[in-house]
Amino acid sequence: MPPPSPSNSPHRPLAAIGLRLVAVICLSVMFVTVRLADARGVHVVESLFYRQALALPVVFAWIATTTGAGSIRTRRIGVHATRMVIGMTGMLLNFLSYILLLPAEAVTIGFTMPIFGTLLSALILREATGIHRWSAVLIGFLGVIVMVRPDAGHFPAIGVAVALSAAFVTACVSLVLRELGRTESAGVIVFWFTLLSLPPLGAAMLFHGQAHDAATWGLLLLIGLSGGIAQICMTAALRRAPVSVVLPMDYSSIVWTTLLGWAIWGNWPMATTWIGAALIVGSGLYIAWREHVRAPPAPSA
Repeated sequence: MPPPSPSNSPHRPLAAIGLRLVAVICLSVMFVTVRLADARGVHVVESLFYRQALALPVVFAWIATTTGAGSIRTRRIGVHATRMVIGMTGMLLNFLSYILLLPAEAVTIGFTMPIFGTLLSALILREATGIHRWSAVLIGFLGVIVMVRPDAGHFPAIGVAVALSAAFVTACVSLVLRELGRTESAGVIVFWFTLLSLPPLGAAMLFHGQAHDAATWGLLLLIGLSGGIAQICMTAALRRAPVSVVLPMDYSSIVWTTLLGWAIWGNWPMATTWIGAALIVGSGLYIAWREHVRAPPAPSA
């Protein structure tokens, strides 16, 4: 049986917002746990492998109990493979950004993804981009400059470069997802991304896999489970409300990530980080609002 289309799903905005918040909290936990695992000698390849391997049964069980196991069939395996390659590159860069930077800094720079998405849409898809969105792009990059303060040397340059690269690659993923979303449900996309990533990651584990103590295995388990739950909650949220309703919840991750960083390492962002974050978040929300306003109205039933 094919998965229900969003138009046939019940519109429950409060439930959608709650699910998206759970997803964002789980992602914050996952990224902070990656940093903790790195401090215990876990190679980033191991974190990636267990993130995918442990999430796969969670994702498949969810699909099997909702739309049915048969819904994972696809005729676009090549596009799924392309999405996997780009997506794994983005995940690797995101993991590294949380290892190289403090959590609040990494998550804030990650908010530049909609800015890169606007640039890519204009340059690659030739979408019309007016003065409003170009202004938001400039304000967002100004926020990065204010936060990083290149003259002050507060942030390692390699960490900033990796975090910006992660945001750029994630924006590239959004273009591929836009194409896949024409024919594939969100659950199918998540399943094939997870499954197709395991063979290359398994091969890399031959060189980077290690034995660990019980506490470290617990961290790896947390990485996988929190990542899988986040994917499920994100997908479930979009079944109950449109993107424009749930997207603002993503920016709450700076709150959860900052609190976790403060509780675990005693790190609190500088004033310039908060100012830069406000500019970046504001630009991202404005871009999302403009896309919502400019979207063609849904056909009436």
